[in-house]
Amino acid sequence: MDRILTVEQMTFCEHEAEKYGVSLAQLMDNAAAQLSEVIASNSSSSSKIVLLIGKGNNGGDGLVAANLLAEQGLKPAVVLCCGEPDTDLSSAAYARLDKSVEVLKAENALDFIESADVLVDCIFGTGFHGEVPPYVSRIIDKINDSGKFVVSADINSGLYSDSGLFSKCVRSSLTVSVGTYKYGHFLGSAKDVIKEKKNIDIGIDIRGDFALLVEKDDVAPFLPYRKNNSNKGNYGYVGIMGGCTEYSGAVKLSNLALSALRAGAGVSRLIIPESITASVSPYILESTLMPLCDRDGHIVFDKEKIDASLFRLASLAVGMGWGESAENAKILSYILENYSIPLLIDADGINTLSKLDKEILKHTKCSVVLTPHPKEFERLCGVSVKEILSSPVGYAKRFAKEYGVILLLKGASTVICGKDGTYIVDRGCPGMASAGSGDVLSGILAGMLGYTECSALAVACGAYIAGIAGEMAQKEYTDIAMTSSDTVKMIPKAVKYIRGEE
Repeated sequence: MDRILTVEQMTFCEHEAEKYGVSLAQLMDNAAAQLSEVIASNSSSSSKIVLLIGKGNNGGDGLVAANLLAEQGLKPAVVLCCGEPDTDLSSAAYARLDKSVEVLKAENALDFIESADVLVDCIFGTGFHGEVPPYVSRIIDKINDSGKFVVSADINSGLYSDSGLFSKCVRSSLTVSVGTYKYGHFLGSAKDVIKEKKNIDIGIDIRGDFALLVEKDDVAPFLPYRKNNSNKGNYGYVGIMGGCTEYSGAVKLSNLALSALRAGAGVSRLIIPESITASVSPYILESTLMPLCDRDGHIVFDKEKIDASLFRLASLAVGMGWGESAENAKILSYILENYSIPLLIDADGINTLSKLDKEILKHTKCSVVLTPHPKEFERLCGVSVKEILSSPVGYAKRFAKEYGVILLLKGASTVICGKDGTYIVDRGCPGMASAGSGDVLSGILAGMLGYTECSALAVACGAYIAGIAGEMAQKEYTDIAMTSSDTVKMIPKAVKYIRGEE
């Protein structure tokens, strides 16, 4: 798994490298050497390569790379987009610039962008924050409108490295991360401005409280081949509790998704208000149905009935389509206080939890998994969505640690935090931005937790399966026309892909 750091953590690692004899100048040379190889591999001998240089060390990387490209017989030109370099390292790199490399001022940038074959973005690095200056904004607009092959060094200029947010930034064909990935390569709008990315190792020992990027090989061990001599009881009875008159469809999908069964559960038990049984029953094929007494279409708390519905369960997902009812708080509190199973709380279950004293989470025997989107997380932690999105990993980690839960924060990339670590899942697609996608994810997670130890990594692997299935559905049905049930159809193909069968 690739490691992912904040800017502060990366800076610490760079200075730690100095203590062991690797100077910052050497790190710049290492970065430039690999950056120049990437540029050359995407250029021909006749390509006009224009490197757009800022004042800082990101610009220094570009200046050293320009020298190396010139040594290879290529014809790079540099444009000083913000004036002459002004850090010690970048100034030294500028002083060593080969005389064969053409140097232009910012006012010439727009013309050179137009005539270039390959553009290399070295304007702002990972330390950028605030607003892009107007004259650089015009350059960025020209880059984005050019249709050229654009390589961004370390991170796209203007993109915030800890959040993936921006007011104006370069859109790259390829972003070459230096040392290790940063959160901004995955979070926020990163997927919309980075077409492809790769990381280059420059000799830094990565330390600290980093996150890990979940990839196919990490997920495969959670989907082992099963023995012939096994039965449904070996893979867990999984409960899905939710639904009400207004939102019966959410639970139908969470179950219909076969998401729990497709993800490997032995038995899926749908626990719903009795009054919606008739509308749900036609959709129940492989799963069992457990109707509970209700009032006005909402489940009411009845200890004996609740206990009967949870009998033998290996995991439980609660809250999808639950609606708003005072009874929900009684039910959720009772489960948290009296059971010791993996408990996934989603949607209206999270809204119910936000109205309780969250100290209950510190005393429950349940292994709690929370799966909020940012607005639901705002209700849980009392921090605005804007603040959460400025540091999603930081807020998720703090909440998970304080309350002893696994927290999955939804977004274009998914953040998963728990006591066994922090994980990023960057699979998924725009077509999943439709009603019911969260229900499908909840079903997959509930199914996996029925036969797998509850951990942040297991939850991250469930999110990966959902993301891959969604991507496959989008390829088949397009981002406009796909629905969440299409994601469900692709879960078997996602499992085959992860296992290396197709």
